Amino acid sequence: MSKVAVVTGSNKGLGLGIVKGLCKRFDGVVYLTSRDEKRGRDAVAELNKQGLQPKYHQLDVSDKNSVLKFKNYIEANYGGIDILVNNAAVSNSDPTGFSSYEDNEKLIHINFGGILTMREIIYPLVRRNGRILNISSNCGHLSNLRNQQWREKLSKEDLKLEEVQEFIEWYLESLRNGSFNTEDFVDNGTVAAYKVSKIALNAVTRIHQKEFEAKDISINSVHPGYIRTGMTAGYGFFNIDEAAETPLYIVLDAPQSLKGEYIWYDRKVLDWTNYEEDYYFTIRSLLEQQVP
Repeated sequence: MSKVAVVTGSNKGLGLGIVKGLCKRFDGVVYLTSRDEKRGRDAVAELNKQGLQPKYHQLDVSDKNSVLKFKNYIEANYGGIDILVNNAAVSNSDPTGFSSYEDNEKLIHINFGGILTMREIIYPLVRRNGRILNISSNCGHLSNLRNQQWREKLSKEDLKLEEVQEFIEWYLESLRNGSFNTEDFVDNGTVAAYKVSKIALNAVTRIHQKEFEAKDISINSVHPGYIRTGMTAGYGFFNIDEAAETPLYIVLDAPQSLKGEYIWYDRKVLDWTNYEEDYYFTIRSLLEQQVP
């Protein structure tokens, strides 16, 4: 059967850039997926004009029925997946992150809950020696967190999924009861929900790697750098093709022994648990990267 690569949330932005790169280099079938079918098919049509031939399937990682339909389709037609890039994500509607509880809860449901759904339904389809890459952010480095109790707990070698879920609930409960403390995060708590979702993503990357070690699957996360996309309101110093280079390296060229790591946009492997480092995100750092 053909080898298969899947990129979630790939009708635009970085996901689209990764699909383009895979179409040029991957010896197999590449699936562009999106929540909105029309936007996804329009993206495929544009790539067709460039001589690239990805396939399309609707996939909403926040909708379990959608993920199940995709799983059944892939299983029936290909038997498995060789490369999976978890790119689908959303940002706060308010760029400071100080938006409604419902907005923050939805963001976490998609950015983190979607990964748990993919792990449950899609990861078992990943073939032996396959590769899974989670698109993270510098918002996801543990140095974004200032709460010492959670920094120590999340950096444990034997961290459990239940503890990551407790971290999520701790944050959401603080929003519900009005106890949210901006000092628990860097930069006065800006984009806190996004940071929480990406910190949790990086934490479960390490957990999931251990779960799938027996199949020699490599599961990593990457900060692709500041990308000029709609999510960053046009700020940043990489276009989507440039930003796709490191993710493509990880899934196509890196040694299979690269596992459970957090990788910077320059391919440097960072110690995600070293919360004393200054790899955190600030609004100012993004604005300083504006390209005229």
